[in-house]
Amino acid sequence: MNTGYRGRRLSMGLLALAALALGGCVVHETKPIAKVEARQAKQQIPAAELLDIGIREFDPNIPAALVDDEEALDKRRIYPDIRKAESRLLAVRLRSTLESSGQWGAVRVVPQGIEHLDLIVSARIVESTGARLELRVDAVDATGRAWIKDRSYAGDADLGSYKTDAALRARDPFQNVHSQIANDLVAARDALAAAQRREIRQVAELRFAQDLDPRRFQGYLQRDAGGLLRIARLPAADDPALARIAKIRERDAAVIDTVDGFSGDFSEQLFEPYGGWRRTSRDAIEKAERTRNQALTRTALGAAAVLASIFVPSNCAGGDYNCQRVDSALRTTASMGGVAAVLSGIQKYADAKAAAQEVKELADSFGSEAAGQTVEVEGRTLKLTGTAEEQYREWRRLLAAIYQEENGVPAATPAGTAPAP
Repeated sequence: MNTGYRGRRLSMGLLALAALALGGCVVHETKPIAKVEARQAKQQIPAAELLDIGIREFDPNIPAALVDDEEALDKRRIYPDIRKAESRLLAVRLRSTLESSGQWGAVRVVPQGIEHLDLIVSARIVESTGARLELRVDAVDATGRAWIKDRSYAGDADLGSYKTDAALRARDPFQNVHSQIANDLVAARDALAAAQRREIRQVAELRFAQDLDPRRFQGYLQRDAGGLLRIARLPAADDPALARIAKIRERDAAVIDTVDGFSGDFSEQLFEPYGGWRRTSRDAIEKAERTRNQALTRTALGAAAVLASIFVPSNCAGGDYNCQRVDSALRTTASMGGVAAVLSGIQKYADAKAAAQEVKELADSFGSEAAGQTVEVEGRTLKLTGTAEEQYREWRRLLAAIYQEENGVPAATPAGTAPAP
């Protein structure tokens, strides 16, 4: 093989490298996600075993150390306005999944501080974008038994839900996550004996009574060696105090239903803007990741092409002027292609930054639509934003006053509440 031929092979290799740098991109094949459905009840569940569920508004999980560092939050794709809205929106999505399964009694989204329901479900948002959702979930029944303890539930978006508005309404992009939580709750319930499920309901009723009048209902519950609440004795079936407590509990349930109804209305009002944000967020994130990969590929290969065109020695013989002219022309072409690849990579970095900014702007506009609202309850106006817990505590103080008025005896301040100012 003569030196001219070797030189031409080297130059052609440099050109190929430059072409690869200019056109380099990573193609990801997206496979359909297998759908997980919530288990449906196949037979009627006895009323004494039909457990009510309270879903607390999710913890938005905005790091306190970063609350004023907008740039750091942006890097983690945490947008406080959206996270605060999602604390209720995601709870409503889980509630809808549990309700549709037919496995439970009343399922409601409840404010913080409620402890007297059969089962309380709470969750912390670890990650929530249009591309991925991760939650850490806890579920504890009225006896204190943990059904789910700090368990992670995560999944990527089902892209089929983003195709049309109708598809988005028909199935949540992260329905698999909600369905898996629902199925684990059913599995935990089914692992209990029927007597244990009945006991949970009775303990919840007695906890409500003790919370409202601890002196009258003292001694009915006690903790076992494992720390679980057990029934030590039951009040008489015809106990008038218990009948009055039952009536007050019905009023309390009506207030909780109103709060839950507000959460449902809140979710419905934000369905389209939130769904649109999720869809566009996912597209922007995918675009940012794709352009970032392209930037890395183009910049690295472009730099390699430039360096190769400079430092790889020529293999043309000293008198072979024709070989030298071809080699010089091809080196120049490769160098120019490499520089173009580097510049293209820099532009791709700029595109990725623009895509991230697009997500942020969408988050800001969505946050403005998620402003707090008010609801009328028992003649009182409750502002249900981040202070729903305080508003419910105010209602619980009113319940104590109602009990005192109807029974003519002093009632203690309900547990978890502060004295009225």
